Amino acid sequence: MTRKQRRLTLIGLGLGILGVAAALILVALKDSIVFFNSPTDVVEKRVPPGTRIRLGGLVKTGSVVRGADLKVDFEVTDGNQAIAVSYAGLLPDLFREGQGVVAEGTLDGGGHFKADTILAKHDETYMPKEVADALKKQGHWKEGAGAAGMAAQSQPK
Repeated sequence: MTRKQRRLTLIGLGLGILGVAAALILVALKDSIVFFNSPTDVVEKRVPPGTRIRLGGLVKTGSVVRGADLKVDFEVTDGNQAIAVSYAGLLPDLFREGQGVVAEGTLDGGGHFKADTILAKHDETYMPKEVADALKKQGHWKEGAGAAGMAAQSQPK
């Protein structure tokens, strides 16, 4: 075998090993690279208590209850399921009922979500692509409707 053939063989072998390693990493991180889980995803996946996740959806209208010491309780919904969320701290200025939100935290044993970070959308028409996709998947999305339109659409008539 000539030097050139050995070099090409080693390069090919190295690229092959690198490709297999990258594939194994992606398979191992499959559930970890999700930007958030909708309430329906959390119920369907049966997320174990104590698991750190991101919960995304709309703040359910009429569910926000403010308490003492900056404590806030509310529900996050995707139109099919709703999960109760507790948070203690300052909320983003744009946080309000009917708006898109992503909460980071853990589920307790009773299915209640304890958030340590709240992220809110940035204007009246913006909704994170993942939230919009989850709402479309659930059949609660109307083309051309922003988060405000979704909140009105999900209200009982």
